[in-house]
Amino acid sequence: MVITYHGGECFKVQVGDTVLVFNPPAKESPLIVNGKTPRFGADIVLVSLNDEDFNGVQNMTYGDKTPFVVSGPGEYEIKNIFIKGIASTTRYKEVDRINTAYLVLIDGVNLCFLGAFGSTEAAGDIDGAFGEVDVLFVPIGGGDVLTSAQAGKVLVGLGPKFVVPMHYLENVKESSLDEFLKEERGEEMKPVAKLTLKKRDLEGKEGEIIVFSQV
Repeated sequence: MVITYHGGECFKVQVGDTVLVFNPPAKESPLIVNGKTPRFGADIVLVSLNDEDFNGVQNMTYGDKTPFVVSGPGEYEIKNIFIKGIASTTRYKEVDRINTAYLVLIDGVNLCFLGAFGSTEAAGDIDGAFGEVDVLFVPIGGGDVLTSAQAGKVLVGLGPKFVVPMHYLENVKESSLDEFLKEERGEEMKPVAKLTLKKRDLEGKEGEIIVFSQV
């Protein structure tokens, strides 16, 4: 499994020839940095909240790939990938919305993607429902999503082996990422371009943080 980051909350997960994408932004999204709208072929696209920041599905149709789109709660099986979505209410851009958190079992690894999670109260909707979490994608930017301190509380409940912070402003002094790393690790971290992960790599891990640079 290879995981890469494409801005905002967009992550590409590739196992062999199969490509799964979380929350690709539309070209109108203000979360896009340096005009880099992600565009590549995907087999599966998961959209946690219906907003231009996360629903750029049209950009994931490319070459011979047209994605199967999951955009709400339920249980799905596509290409031997098992997906479970649980909805909760959040307030995004001053409007009450439904955000779906996803648990994805792929290549023997449980990925938990929280999407536009906005409060620690919403964590009650998923605690115990997802079981073991190997890799947790958690927003930390504050405002419409969790603050770094709130994200830390969510980590305690879910107990992930790896943690991927997302949805924060980059290149900002004392950013929410800096705060999050100080609270959870007490130090800065060098971003990685990609994460190559196998089931055996999870052994002995507990809350290890991975910071990505944008592809």
